[in-house]
Amino acid sequence: MSVYKVLITDAEYPDLSDEQRLLEEAGCQVSIAQCRSPEEVILAARDAFALMVQYAPITSDVIHALPNLKLISRAGVGVDSVDLDAAKEKGVWVANVPDYGVHEVASHAAAMILSLLRHVCFLDRKVREGVWHYLSTGEIHRISSLTLGVVGLGRIGRTLASMMVHVFGRVIGYDPYLPANAWPEGVDRVDLRDLFMKSNVVSLHLPLTKETSNMVNREFLALMPVGSYLVNTARGGLVNMEDLIYFLDNGHLAGVALDVLPKEPPVAGDPIIHHPKIIITPHVAWYSEESEKELRYKWAMNVVAFLKNGRPLYPVVMPVERSS
Repeated sequence: MSVYKVLITDAEYPDLSDEQRLLEEAGCQVSIAQCRSPEEVILAARDAFALMVQYAPITSDVIHALPNLKLISRAGVGVDSVDLDAAKEKGVWVANVPDYGVHEVASHAAAMILSLLRHVCFLDRKVREGVWHYLSTGEIHRISSLTLGVVGLGRIGRTLASMMVHVFGRVIGYDPYLPANAWPEGVDRVDLRDLFMKSNVVSLHLPLTKETSNMVNREFLALMPVGSYLVNTARGGLVNMEDLIYFLDNGHLAGVALDVLPKEPPVAGDPIIHHPKIIITPHVAWYSEESEKELRYKWAMNVVAFLKNGRPLYPVVMPVERSS
């Protein structure tokens, strides 16, 4: 039986025995590292056939330095840490796990939205400061009179929108890639500028790409109604943080809820940590005991399926077929 070398480049899980068992039963030899840089990945991977990646950067240099590499399996939905163009050109498959935490992320976004609109966290802070008054954090408006804008209607965005059509007065959405026959019922389709102009709350559900990096910047934040809110459970790099702080400080935005940041965790002096109008959670929207179990199983099964069938469960990049 052939032995296929697999490197788990990094993982925050304390015990990887389940992944190891699945891989070893498929004939793999498993190594585990905690790589933080491309150089560390190259040193640890050597003649690896597959990489299982959580956060380690898989750059073009990494891909070109590993001649035996055939597959990269990413633990999560986003693949922005992998150079997809280099992988495709080098003949390396890239796979992710796109469906493990759909309800968790949508529910977390919903919880953040409702917490912002009902001032739950802000009122909690006031009470702990010794202030007991229903107007201590300003006006609160009836949610059924407000509009929610959902940017990106993939699995998570559609799930959130479908939840919220029963809560908000209106739900609007933007997604240039979603066909009409897949559009969620009760959600009005608008262009991106209209969405920011008409939404009391904007919730982001986009991948991080060259096109979407810093997409939510001064231009789009200025379009939002005074007193509106922003929620991001997608990718930290979607939002220009300097512009966001500016619009919070000048009163244009009433509050923001973030589960993701451009740099995680934030440094001690980062102004977002103690900002009174920001709610932050530690990149936890994906998590439940059930979703973590599903994620880790499918993360490993991408490799097992590739060995058995010649393709991973969830391919994102399929290599270029070269004519002889």
